Amino acid sequence: MYKKNILIIDDSALMRRVISDIIDNDDRFKVLGTAINGRDGLAMLKANINKVDVVLLDINMPIMDGLELLEHIKNQNIQTTVIVVSAVTTRDAKETILALELGAFDFVTKPEGVENLRSNKFSSRLLECLSVATKLKTTDMHNETHPVTTNIEKIEKLINRKRQTDTQKVTSKLITIACSTGGPKALHSVIPNIPKNIDAGVIVIQHMPEGFTKSLADRLNSLSEIFVKEADDGDILMKGRVYIAKGGKHLRVVKDKQGNHIIRISDEEPRRGLKPSADIMYESLLYSDYDEITCVVLTGMGSDGRDGILNLSNKKRVYVIAQDRKSSVVYGMPKMIKMTGLVDKEVSLHEVSEAIIKYVGVD
Repeated sequence: MYKKNILIIDDSALMRRVISDIIDNDDRFKVLGTAINGRDGLAMLKANINKVDVVLLDINMPIMDGLELLEHIKNQNIQTTVIVVSAVTTRDAKETILALELGAFDFVTKPEGVENLRSNKFSSRLLECLSVATKLKTTDMHNETHPVTTNIEKIEKLINRKRQTDTQKVTSKLITIACSTGGPKALHSVIPNIPKNIDAGVIVIQHMPEGFTKSLADRLNSLSEIFVKEADDGDILMKGRVYIAKGGKHLRVVKDKQGNHIIRISDEEPRRGLKPSADIMYESLLYSDYDEITCVVLTGMGSDGRDGILNLSNKKRVYVIAQDRKSSVVYGMPKMIKMTGLVDKEVSLHEVSEAIIKYVGVD
């Protein structure tokens, strides 16, 4: 079996050793080489451009850091897949978001504390990310994902429900966006193009660990006309605002005594290994007063959001926009929602914001 070649670029000798051991203990991968800074890593990458399958990249390094290396890769049009191995500090979180914006495929967080470096959690996440990046693992499944159980009669029933409500006046709208691998970069193409007078509030479920969604929200807010924030417990959902679910927490929508839709942040167990989970968010919307919910499913591995949207469509009027295969970094989540027969519009990434605006409208 051909092993995938991995280039490790990290200034920490300990990290290089730990990552090398993890890779060498998996018969699908092998370490092609290691470098202690971006300058040496770039030279090694160029010398082995046809051999390197994935680059594992640290951010903070001397001489040339990870962001500078990514800029060189982008400017020189070097075709390679980069996975960032990032610490969980505020500074590293901000720089990781910039790295994803510059084209990194995904990121893996370094364990906190030397004693956790060789943990199963870190090695499992690293190997999973490598397997998806090198297409060794199917991108359509995730953990306990199970097949869709729909039939022609059920789909026809859903279509008829939509037709019956087409003439109803919509008085309360919500936009939801669900994404995973490749999501941060996709969001950079969608959110800045949504106007501040969009006739709905926006909830984003991006699969991310705790500590990174605040940096993602801040970065998107700096690039956008519409206001973007990391969701806080008790936030009132308002039109013209984007609320990004906290990493490592679940987001639910509930009604308060005044009739407002408010956000609740919960620390429930992961749903199919995911936290936040789009399915949990959609589950909470079953009891909302929204007349219409626009469901946008972007790039990502697995099926999160599929079951939630399917159940929501039995009770609410939904309009589903899915990213197409060609523009998806990982065509898992969009494919799984497409298989339900509920997708109203399948578009490329650069057409997503236009599809949202056209359907939802502005004030």
